[in-house]
Amino acid sequence: MSENTPTPHRPIRRLLVANRGEIARRVFRTAQSMGISTVAVYSEGDAAAPFVTDADLSVPLGGRSAAESYLSIDKVIAAAVNSEADAIHPGYGFLSENADFARAVIEAGLTWVGPPPSAIAAMGDKLAAKATMVAAGVPTLPSVPVTDAMSNDELGTAASDVGFPLLVKASAGGGGKGMRIVDGPDTLADSIAAARREAAGAFGDDTVFLERYLPAPRHVEIQVLGDTHGNVLHCFERECSIQRRHQKVIEEAPSPAVTPALRERMGAAAVAAVSTIGYHSAGTVEFLLEGSGDDAEFWFLEVNTRLQVEHPVTEEITGLDLVREQIRVAAGEPLGYGQDDLTMSGHAVEARLYAEDPASGFLPATGTVELWAPAADPQARFDSGIEVGSVVGTEFDPMLAKVVVAAPTRTEAALGLASALDRTRLGGVVTNRDFLSAVLRSDEFLVGDTTTDFIERTGLASDAPPYRGQFLHAAASAVALVSQARNRSQSTALDFMTSGYRNSVMPDEVLPLTALDPSEGEVDVSVAYRRQRDGSYRLRVAPLRADAPYAPSDDSDSAPGDDDSRDGDDGVSAASEFVVHPHAIQIHPIVDDRVRVDAGGGVTDAPPAEEFDAELDVETSGMRGLWQVSRRGHNWYVTGPLTGSATLRERSRFPDPDAEAVEGGLVAPMPGKVLIVDVEAGDRVSAGQVLVVMEAMKMEHQITAPADGEVAEVRANVGDQVDNGELLVVITADE
Repeated sequence: MSENTPTPHRPIRRLLVANRGEIARRVFRTAQSMGISTVAVYSEGDAAAPFVTDADLSVPLGGRSAAESYLSIDKVIAAAVNSEADAIHPGYGFLSENADFARAVIEAGLTWVGPPPSAIAAMGDKLAAKATMVAAGVPTLPSVPVTDAMSNDELGTAASDVGFPLLVKASAGGGGKGMRIVDGPDTLADSIAAARREAAGAFGDDTVFLERYLPAPRHVEIQVLGDTHGNVLHCFERECSIQRRHQKVIEEAPSPAVTPALRERMGAAAVAAVSTIGYHSAGTVEFLLEGSGDDAEFWFLEVNTRLQVEHPVTEEITGLDLVREQIRVAAGEPLGYGQDDLTMSGHAVEARLYAEDPASGFLPATGTVELWAPAADPQARFDSGIEVGSVVGTEFDPMLAKVVVAAPTRTEAALGLASALDRTRLGGVVTNRDFLSAVLRSDEFLVGDTTTDFIERTGLASDAPPYRGQFLHAAASAVALVSQARNRSQSTALDFMTSGYRNSVMPDEVLPLTALDPSEGEVDVSVAYRRQRDGSYRLRVAPLRADAPYAPSDDSDSAPGDDDSRDGDDGVSAASEFVVHPHAIQIHPIVDDRVRVDAGGGVTDAPPAEEFDAELDVETSGMRGLWQVSRRGHNWYVTGPLTGSATLRERSRFPDPDAEAVEGGLVAPMPGKVLIVDVEAGDRVSAGQVLVVMEAMKMEHQITAPADGEVAEVRANVGDQVDNGELLVVITADE
């Protein structure tokens, strides 16, 4: 039977999902709703991940890296055979667009839930895919392949033919990996080399090509569906223009720039593109769009021969379950409906919640999730792969969850999603949540001004959240009030007295705190507080005095109610003094009574640290709102009544003796592997010069000289695995 022969009806009874995290959970959810039993596969590092126990059966693959586990075709096929699965769904990412894997599944007598291997192969090489699209009459951008035999002069000529700015792009790639924007000939060779390294690490193929770069188009893609009976249709468009590092962070359906006439043109082009390669199953044809209205121009970008991360927004406006459609098609069933049967209803917006720091160039973050409580209102769809205790490491993508809100109008969907993000309680890792909320509430987004340069153009990633200094002070005050209430409730001495009672003149109570601000570092926001006769509290938030580590400095004469920000533009390091009236403080202890059992079967005595959640209904300056405060160990996680979140830690009484601070020292921004060390001790360097190149989460990160100077010491070596904050190079700056 050929790859494109109509599939006879083969019911799927047990489905193995060759993926992890929220991807696996998403597929499990639909399969189980169809009565299909499910099988998970997992690496050593994922043994405790939620998706493993979501499945009916799970099979360990061994190994910690993707190459040792999820990318091992032999291991995945063996897991399917041993678990008696009769079908494999690849999810998205990993082996989902690997034609060899698809063929291996079919050759093993299993049902492949995806397009024919020939279609995957045809679109897997982006250069070949572009040639196919040209033959099919689909508009494409000019491009030139890069070969090892090309001289620098030939590369320069090819780049000139394409035109600057251009994009160096991995032929086998996706997800923004193996891509570099080149503005002129001076950086062309270095960009090609970097893109090749990244592509080889991510895809095992370092082939790249040059393509015309459009600085500010829209990224619009068409969802397609086909069956093995010759039916192919599209499910309208999604816009995915809000991107960093060419990776999408906010997607929506439909696009605010696409008219009915333009939708018809783009849909027809997408159907023509996949029909040319005999496509069936779910897939996406991606386009770059310039302009708006009926006459806007669009160009072919690529075909993703798999389900996309952003598929939920299409599901929300069409009512389809795209995973269900994939499974039905793989089982040989016809779609059972035509293009005219599909309609759109309302608008849907999706945000990708990542462990990353937007203010530091969206640098991925690591850590352990200590708090995870998705918002109950407004109604939102949370597709996540985490739970409390989940570890976010460097082995895999740092996405925590996809959050989707559908509403009758685009504005309602955007603002509803922002509210759902704001009300989600999350702690333990740095995230992009506040940035996503700011984007969704921005004027530019709400009017539909969403081109691919949105993040750079608006500057929202580097902007501090509104009133960040005052917000941090208010958050610290909320922690102090909850802390004193908790202490009072736990006290057995004089428990008939009100909290804060005094019968003499005494100093204020002080709660020494540190705000863990990813962009500012550790910021002192310690709180002095005193209960007053009317039940209100007078609070002062200020830096601590150097000569008395637990007494606030007296750097202003501000009266209660004032907000003195003279010591800093954003008020982070300034003193604030104000009066608050707590109306109610509700504390909900978290009791972890799970029995802990070690590998030998014995019970491990490991009582959890004191943990609780609290709601604080408080009024200050005539404004009343509800604060959410959670304590996990020494960390406090605070969410405000409108927008913003903060993480604070109770200060240790003693400095860390192991902390190493070296003047002129450049450290690793996150755990990773050293790829290149371009300097030696004694070398002269210039500001901005690349000294070390690291790889983390399949992306390259450059460590550059902050100023002109001389290299005093080099501690990094090629191949080293380094931890976050580890010293790499020491520079003596010129005076």
